[in-house]
Amino acid sequence: MDKTMDEPPISAVLLEHCSFSQVVFNSVEKFYVPGGDVTCYYTFTQQFIPRRKDWIGIFKVGWKTTREYYTFMWVALPSDLNKESTRQLEVQFKAYYLPKDDEHYQFCYVDQDGVVRGASIPFQFRPESEEDIVVVTTKGKVEEIEQHNEELLRENQELRDSCASLQKQHSDAQAELERKQEALEALQSTNKKLEEDMEEQKACWETEMLRLKEHNQKISSENEKLGSRVDQLQAQLSTQEKEMEELVLRDQDMTEQLQRLKNENSQLVLSLTEQKEQQKKLEQTVEKMKQRETTARKKQQELTDENFDLSRKLSDNKIVSDVLKREKERLDKENNILKKENNRLMNYMGLQGDSFPHQMHSSDQGAGRQNPGLVYGNPYSGIQESSAPSPLAMKCLICSSDFGDGVCDHILEQQQMQTHFLNCPICDEAFPAREKQIFEDHVFCHSL
Repeated sequence: MDKTMDEPPISAVLLEHCSFSQVVFNSVEKFYVPGGDVTCYYTFTQQFIPRRKDWIGIFKVGWKTTREYYTFMWVALPSDLNKESTRQLEVQFKAYYLPKDDEHYQFCYVDQDGVVRGASIPFQFRPESEEDIVVVTTKGKVEEIEQHNEELLRENQELRDSCASLQKQHSDAQAELERKQEALEALQSTNKKLEEDMEEQKACWETEMLRLKEHNQKISSENEKLGSRVDQLQAQLSTQEKEMEELVLRDQDMTEQLQRLKNENSQLVLSLTEQKEQQKKLEQTVEKMKQRETTARKKQQELTDENFDLSRKLSDNKIVSDVLKREKERLDKENNILKKENNRLMNYMGLQGDSFPHQMHSSDQGAGRQNPGLVYGNPYSGIQESSAPSPLAMKCLICSSDFGDGVCDHILEQQQMQTHFLNCPICDEAFPAREKQIFEDHVFCHSL
């Protein structure tokens, strides 16, 4: 079996699933002489459209699939299928490709999908003998011929039925092709619409790009404006720094004034202790008050130093100012407490709180001569001249208990509580006096 280098498209489709009516083979001989070329004539029906990979093969009768071909030749596509002359074509098989035996063969037209579209009548490759042309008149031969004719008629009817079925399949395929053509046109229309949408989207993108460029330019101009605004803010910050320095100087002046008041208060306490030496417990109380005043003075000095350090930090200047103001208020409260304590002590000595300013005013000249360093004079300068009540007649204003030369336990307890605890000027948290470093760290944390 001879084959060309190019293998034809074949399939495993069985014989009963093939179509034989779309290509018709013409002038097929019963016998072909071995050693000569064989020309195969065939015609396309109107329903069939040939393709580039179609081929015609020689098959041995009894084949089942298109894989069982003996040899084949490619089909030449006609230039115009509408012409009648181009629908009747031929292909020539060379002698050296043809079979050498005397078996029955037939031509089959196979499309590029490997499906048979037409088949010829069987033929043989052997010389024609006289027996083939002798008319057989015997009764057995006649019956055999009649039986063969009946078989041929039956095959012809089957072929007609197959042709009708093929025509129906062709019409269905034609309808399917039309539907697919319509679907293709719809897809083309959709594709065209998508292209138009793409053009519109492209135009929108270009517009968006221009808008983004304009927005970028606008942002650049806003950045320039912000830069100038930053310069203005820096100038304002410098002005605020100067104002803060002025506030610090004012705070220092207020601190000095407070210190003078404390000095006057200290002198007043010293004068009171000199006149009340006989009251030993009261002298101890005054001494504790002096110690407390010394602690407050040291604390004030520490806060002043901390104020100088914090003034260098521009971000913390407001916090420091608030801390100093609150500390000043607290010291003012302590000063008022001391004044109240002095008034209470004066009441212990028999002086009335509402008559104290009058006595101070009437004895202003004398008090100035006794202690010129006091702003308000010595409130106890006239105590020796007046008839002071006996120490035994002094009573505690809290518990109304009598005490002689000592101090009431309520006064001592209050002074010890004020002396042994440190209060935060920001959050009013109390710390024991022995934890002074913790107290300073706590106050410093508020400025961070």
